[in-house]
Amino acid sequence: MKRRSAHVHVHGYAALKEGGSMKPVQFDREPVRAGEVAIDISHCGVCHSDFHQVKNDWDNSVYPCVPGHEIVGRVTEVGEGVSRFKAGDRVGVGCMINSCRECDACRRGEEQYCSGPKGATMTYNGPIKPDGTNSYGGYSSAIIVREEFVLSIPEAISDAEAAPILCAGITTYQPMKHWGVKAGQRVGVAGIGGLGHMAIQIARALGAEVVALTTDAEKEPLAKELGASQTIAMDDDAALEGAKESLDFLISTIPYPHDFNPYVELMKADGKMVIVGNLIEFEDIQMSNVVMKRLVIAGSAIGGIGDTQEVLDFCARTGVRPRIELIAMEDIDEAFDRAKDEEVHFRSVIDMATLQKDADAKEIDTPVRGEVVNRATQPKATEPADVLVEA
Repeated sequence: MKRRSAHVHVHGYAALKEGGSMKPVQFDREPVRAGEVAIDISHCGVCHSDFHQVKNDWDNSVYPCVPGHEIVGRVTEVGEGVSRFKAGDRVGVGCMINSCRECDACRRGEEQYCSGPKGATMTYNGPIKPDGTNSYGGYSSAIIVREEFVLSIPEAISDAEAAPILCAGITTYQPMKHWGVKAGQRVGVAGIGGLGHMAIQIARALGAEVVALTTDAEKEPLAKELGASQTIAMDDDAALEGAKESLDFLISTIPYPHDFNPYVELMKADGKMVIVGNLIEFEDIQMSNVVMKRLVIAGSAIGGIGDTQEVLDFCARTGVRPRIELIAMEDIDEAFDRAKDEEVHFRSVIDMATLQKDADAKEIDTPVRGEVVNRATQPKATEPADVLVEA
């Protein structure tokens, strides 16, 4: 008889209230259920989203907030019926841990757009459609996730390098795949940070000519090293004039409100402009250029689980890798400050071996990860993007 799983006692770091600093905490995760996988976490990337949620910049934060959705670790236990993973496997968990598995979006492998009763359940901060529950992410020693939301880490990628691919990688890869970025196109990447530095490499690996768009002239050599053939400083009027109507596709990774009109000027007719960074607002967009050039301005949220596995394999195959700085768990507030000040080149990753299991840490409520429903429902497979140039 299979022994019954016990609660998993976990240590981590959390923001206990809006505007608060990160504090050591401890809590229990509910026992492993049928169809679930328990994971000891070795590394977790630090995303801009993490400090936006900690500070409630998007007016949707649930406290206590245990961030982290770029998780890599080792399987320690599997529930009944799990077939894809076993104890000891090296795995990852990205931005989601559950969804309804039966709506149109889930069936086509885009769980991030789940239209079920709760929407997708995010790795932390609970369901997209709030129901009063909370989930806790990877700034912790262990996590339990249903099998369908667990990812295999390719042997070619280290634990620390794999972590940022689970958000920064998929967030930039998926819109390029969706809108068909290919060889012969000129792709602009606005913002050369955690997402932007991945976007440059991915677009280059897809065969595109990449133009880095930045307000920081010091990033020009870094952008070139990553694969950009040109860098345009957005405060250089002459350079902007010379680059008008030169881009087929633009991905904006800038995570705060800014003037979008100068970027519109750079687009060719029928160009696609995709927003992945700014979830707040834009200043007034002058629509004449949008209309007269038949531009598409769209948003894109992360990517489905199938596409996330695809981008991991893509990065392993092409040599695309995030540039990372390893940090200790106790230094997370400093890491947030450095990211906001654009001092990180380009992603902080927490080495969870540095997490101190403080017996006196504040105890917080047990998180909720949703029911393991519709396990028989499998999303439709999608075709991977073509790789035309090795990065």
